[in-house]
Amino acid sequence: MIASLRRVVIVVAIANLAYFGVEFTVAAATGSVSLFADSIDFLEDASVNILIAYALRWSATGRARLGMALAGILLVPGLATLWTAWGKLVAPVPPAPLPLSLTGLGALAINVACAFMLARFRGHSGSLTRAAYLSARNDTVASLAIIATGLVTAHTHSAWPDLLVGIGIAAMNVDAAREVWRAARTEHRAAA
Repeated sequence: MIASLRRVVIVVAIANLAYFGVEFTVAAATGSVSLFADSIDFLEDASVNILIAYALRWSATGRARLGMALAGILLVPGLATLWTAWGKLVAPVPPAPLPLSLTGLGALAINVACAFMLARFRGHSGSLTRAAYLSARNDTVASLAIIATGLVTAHTHSAWPDLLVGIGIAAMNVDAAREVWRAARTEHRAAA
């Protein structure tokens, strides 16, 4: 089971790292807060899955400690998004709707595939695989929101939908971090 899980998290890490490059490039070209938030989230997901691949054979205490650290890592995209959102508030220019929606559609495909790969392992290895699964699940929701943002932006010509979705993605990461922290603390107490 551990060997299968390790293979899956490595594949998920590679997919996330590859799409980080795509989404970050489009975010930079269009000035999209939501794409920036999601691209940083792809980078964070790649990092989390690489850490999980290395930690699967660690002791229960070691995995629980890493789970607590991963909870902190899950907060990084939220902080980066808030910084980008501040810049959007100063200069509220809407991103180009078509690249926004198309990039969101690509992200949706990657995230759904990763969530399905990780779903069968979400109960194994405690907070580590929970962190990976929650990230993929939340990212699927974020991708749907980005697609909708492109459609709404095309209709309204406003920067607000992009800004609000970017902040929503940050809020989802904070909630996932809280859940992983709780699971890791419980594991740490049980192992101690």
